Amino acid sequence: MKILMLSSTFPYPPSRGGTQVRTFNLLKFLSQKHSIILVTQRSPDVNDLEVDSLRSSVEELAIFPRPQEPNKGTFAKLRRFSNFIIEGTPPSVLSIYSPEMQKWVDEFVGEGKCEAITCEHCVNEIYIRHQWQEKVKTLVNVHSSIYGTCRQQLETGTAEKPLRDRLNLPLLLRYEKRYCSKFSFIIATTEEDRKQLQEFNPNSKISVIPNGVDLSLFPYRSSDPGGKQLIFVGTMDYLSNIDAARFLSLEIFPKLQERYPDATLALVGARPVPAVQELSTCTGVKVTGPVPSMAEYLRQATVCVIPMRTGFGIKNKTLEAMAVGTPVVASDRGLEGLAVDGEDTPLRALRANNVGEYIEAIIRLFEDRQLRQMLSENGRSLIETEYTWEVQGQRYERVLLG
Repeated sequence: MKILMLSSTFPYPPSRGGTQVRTFNLLKFLSQKHSIILVTQRSPDVNDLEVDSLRSSVEELAIFPRPQEPNKGTFAKLRRFSNFIIEGTPPSVLSIYSPEMQKWVDEFVGEGKCEAITCEHCVNEIYIRHQWQEKVKTLVNVHSSIYGTCRQQLETGTAEKPLRDRLNLPLLLRYEKRYCSKFSFIIATTEEDRKQLQEFNPNSKISVIPNGVDLSLFPYRSSDPGGKQLIFVGTMDYLSNIDAARFLSLEIFPKLQERYPDATLALVGARPVPAVQELSTCTGVKVTGPVPSMAEYLRQATVCVIPMRTGFGIKNKTLEAMAVGTPVVASDRGLEGLAVDGEDTPLRALRANNVGEYIEAIIRLFEDRQLRQMLSENGRSLIETEYTWEVQGQRYERVLLG
């Protein structure tokens, strides 16, 4: 099958973040049996070696320059919001829209050069024409509902700009309802997201395909390091991760230090914004910035804490910690889509949603090596059977062939 894949985010190296990880690994799997034509954008931080590496993974690679950042002045923002009201497409989507890329895609599809088109993240839906459903399979790999995420941040009080988001919320609902109708198939990463997307268009064909882990990059650790070392991982310029890092560092960790003065906390991930960088002034907290191997930092930690309060979709950070064998304490958001506890489910992680619950769960793991080992083994087993990219790639392929 000839598959045209659209990704405004340059999907290499996959270590850059969640979108890149998912897009590259699905692309890599499909390219084993199918002809992949990838259309993407190149931002200034992408180098020639990365371009060459990505090119070797596909049959054809079409690259367009990333559009320049939009004007940040007040008048420009008001104009973009007015356009959102009138035209129905969010400024965040329009800001990375490339007319040159659109022309290339239109010509490629018009000449009948592909049998299926996938949009790797919902922002790429803008390139899809409604009438294309009649001659090719069209699929959007949503990653997570932007309406659902915006609503959740408002409900939890973690929205960066509440007034703006309240104004945007009904517009985002209208937008997602509209674009979902353009596609033959929709992919969500969790059942919760599937239900949200199904409300937009009850007739849509929606499948759930979670994220996965490359086990060669996240091998199971050989031993429990013991100690009192906590870790939180993620890209540190993403709003949900910023909120989680600050919640952990300022509200949970100080109370834990009252009992364990020697406890440490590592905040590991690229692009830490000032609100994260300043946490390094807290006693026992280290902000690393980008690291050569996330797996190595996870292996050294006693417990991985994932106190997410917002953000839909399955979390790569949770899967990767389980793959390495680091015991996990996480919120409902951090464990979304994963069966980790219950009467008929082996215990694979500890669940916590408030400061007291986090403290209790972390203390249990600090004091109980057998419990740590049980979570480590059960978590790794879950990843090996259900959450490798081989498994997710097979599911993705079945949707495209179906």
